[in-house]
Amino acid sequence: MRVPDDLLSHLIGPTPYGSAWLWTAVVLVVVLFAWYTTVFVLTAGHRRFRDLPVLGAAHGELIRRRAARAVRAIGNRYRAGELEPASAGAAMSRELRSFLHAVTGMPAEYLQVETMAVGPLASATPILFELNDVQFNHRSTIDVGAVGDAAEELIREWT
Repeated sequence: MRVPDDLLSHLIGPTPYGSAWLWTAVVLVVVLFAWYTTVFVLTAGHRRFRDLPVLGAAHGELIRRRAARAVRAIGNRYRAGELEPASAGAAMSRELRSFLHAVTGMPAEYLQVETMAVGPLASATPILFELNDVQFNHRSTIDVGAVGDAAEELIREWT
């Protein structure tokens, strides 16, 4: 018995996929891996990334921009009347201390201001003294907006 030629095409199976699909998948996987690696490296707070020349500079700049933007936002909320002086001072102090911890590795969140006045964090102590006064002294005459501007300037100029 002889099989007609038109039925023979159904016995062979489907044609294989094109090689373009394979290369598209490989490129997408490589791009995805590079994306996740970049995000991890730039947002990690590990000291080893700060020591790398190019990545350390990019990581420091990312932290600096985020902290300055956060302090500016707190200052704007204070100027708009959304925050009381004590709340604004506490939030700015928290952001500044978090920034100092991220760029120096010192536990600035847990240190007293008097302790910071002696070490590498000494340039930040006048601003932190003023923020503490605003936060804990309800009769303080310190302008929170001006202190916020000074904190933002300190963050931008930190080396």
